[in-house]
Amino acid sequence: MEPTDAPALSDDALARALPAPRRLVVVSNRLPFVARPAGRGWAFERTVGGLVTGIESFVRSGKGPPEVVWVGWPGRAVPASRAASLRSEARARHGLVPVLLPSEVAEGYYDGLCNRALWPLLHSEPTAVHLEEPWWDAYRTANEAFRDAVLGELRDGDLVWVHDFHLMTLPALLREVRPDVALAWFLHVPFPAYEILRVLPDAWTRALLEGVLGADVVGLHTHDYARHFLRAVRRVLGADAAAGRLDVAGRPVRVDAFPLGVDFARHDEAAQRPEVVAERARLQAAFGDARVVLSVDRLDPTKGILQRLAAYERLLERRPDLHGRVVLALVGVPSREDVDAYRRLRARVEETVGRVNGRFGRFGWVPVHAQMRAVGPDELAALYLVADVALVTPLRDGMNLVAKEFLATRHDGEGVLVLSDTAGAARELGEALLVNPYHPAGVADALERALGTAPEARRAASEPMRERLRRYDAARWGSEQVEAVAAVRQEGRRLEARFATTADLSAIVARSSAARRRVLLLDYDGTLVPLVESPRAAAPDAALRGLLRGLAAVPDTTVVVVSGRDATTLSTWLGDLPVELVAEHGAQRRPVGGAWTDLASRDTAWHASVRPVLDVFADRLPGALVEAKTFGLAWHHRAADPELGPLRARELVETLEGLRLPPHLRVARGRDLVEVRPAAVTKAAALPALDDPTGTFLLAVGDDATDEDLFAALPPQGLAIRVGTADSRAALHVRDVGDVRRLLARLVAAGAAEGVP
Repeated sequence: MEPTDAPALSDDALARALPAPRRLVVVSNRLPFVARPAGRGWAFERTVGGLVTGIESFVRSGKGPPEVVWVGWPGRAVPASRAASLRSEARARHGLVPVLLPSEVAEGYYDGLCNRALWPLLHSEPTAVHLEEPWWDAYRTANEAFRDAVLGELRDGDLVWVHDFHLMTLPALLREVRPDVALAWFLHVPFPAYEILRVLPDAWTRALLEGVLGADVVGLHTHDYARHFLRAVRRVLGADAAAGRLDVAGRPVRVDAFPLGVDFARHDEAAQRPEVVAERARLQAAFGDARVVLSVDRLDPTKGILQRLAAYERLLERRPDLHGRVVLALVGVPSREDVDAYRRLRARVEETVGRVNGRFGRFGWVPVHAQMRAVGPDELAALYLVADVALVTPLRDGMNLVAKEFLATRHDGEGVLVLSDTAGAARELGEALLVNPYHPAGVADALERALGTAPEARRAASEPMRERLRRYDAARWGSEQVEAVAAVRQEGRRLEARFATTADLSAIVARSSAARRRVLLLDYDGTLVPLVESPRAAAPDAALRGLLRGLAAVPDTTVVVVSGRDATTLSTWLGDLPVELVAEHGAQRRPVGGAWTDLASRDTAWHASVRPVLDVFADRLPGALVEAKTFGLAWHHRAADPELGPLRARELVETLEGLRLPPHLRVARGRDLVEVRPAAVTKAAALPALDDPTGTFLLAVGDDATDEDLFAALPPQGLAIRVGTADSRAALHVRDVGDVRRLLARLVAAGAAEGVP
């Protein structure tokens, strides 16, 4: 990417440069309405779900952008003859932008990869994952269709908010076309441990993670999920995070937990609505004096409904005195009924309900009251109000808003929550009775405790949870992410100001051309060539060799490659070029066509005591290796486990420092290595004596902490450039090796323009 002009801005100026977004463009797999043909037009039926209610609550709060546009799939194939009318009516009536997918794409994308691979994977059910290559192709095609729809809608000043695992590659697709876009991505389901993520093919995992990192802010429900995501990024992409912040090609990305809340005020006031009062009275009459245990969930294998029924059956087995005095009100909302596994689940639930009722029921008492249909908000609120216990025990759940809605609705502080400790909500609702959903006896124990809890204990547990839900509601969930995007973009502008602009680079070329002499001091790894796992795999390519030869051909120009590499390697790779070489961070120097000269003592007697320590740490870490140089020893971990490598490096440094090495030695941490070398050796030794300092253009370029010694030693007229965004003495930064090579190519071109052959 070519640098762009980005003047340095103060914080106040940055705030003015980044106004609040004018529109919120919500992008999700499904639109918040189901569109059905109605005569020549369309009828739109609003859907329910955590995402829809969360966005609506955020919008109603007034804390977000004043206008909302929603981009999504209508959930059905639309004939080409009716596509225009659907788009027109959806936009005019509800601010919707339908993404129309061909049937074969929708099947592979949604029914295939999303539901049969990503859904079980993200819910930590690797044995249920099915992988088919055509599904991956359909997923990419669908995400590209969403990209085109968003780009067709996008205006300057919009904030694009992409949701869920259906659209993991979309953020990067948008960023490629609109690098300036303000973009957030939120995951509504769990993010699994890296070991489970490995079920996916490596190329798919890489593409999904890189896709998500196209966003400015990556949001997940809990810190556990955020930690899993960051670990996957570290293991797969090799990128490390500091305090949840990643550097993605010089652009900051924040990964954080934003737990989805509920519209607390609406649920808190539900008991006062006449419709709820009437429904509550009807339910109380139906249940009589029995204590009510409530279970509300979609009919999905991850919700643990069969395990829940097993726990309730266990309770009835051990507590005959509860027969006739307790009922389980079970609401199973049909889900994905076109999928065999979901149809089989419904059949098993209905069969289990029938068996439990047949085993324990009697005239006047039905142990399980079950209905397999969706319930409206008023009926659901009434169920919350009559329930003595809410049994919310999914096997795995990103958040689970039923638990939060139950507590918010119980304004009286009554009702006990039994909650799965594998639900995201458990991280916020620690006063609930937390259970292992896989252990029916343990859940039955919790049900017993819940039914026997005294009123004052119920209220004591409920009050702090309700207060927490009141403070962190759906509006705050949305506003915090909008604010996070603004903060990250402000930080990005600040970092952008560090990078050399087009004008900066032109000025560098002009200074070089105007000087009587040029001295270019260039680091090798990470500056002239990308970093690679194996130190021996970084040999210069033909383009780099041509570039160095061209630079050296510019009259009165000295090119010095200043590397941590040993002399033998540099001679093999670059020895035939007309450039000076400095090896081992300044320990040896070789003029063009000359012999190597030592700049430090060759006393390596200390190797005998230090090498065994490095070997032990290499043995403890597969992929690590020890490199013996002429003057120093280097322990590399670039090819090792990306989590264990830095940990073992810290331990190695502490061990070496504890050995009380001779004062003439230095233990240095570099990028993916620990090196022991003579303390007097630094890259500053590469600086040549300047006969005409004022007439010499002196440029040093590097990417590592070892280059800072050289930068510090530059005379006032010298210019230092650091690759990357790390803090540095350098006056300017560039993003990557490509930027370095492009600058050097411009210097070659400027020399050629002046008549250099």
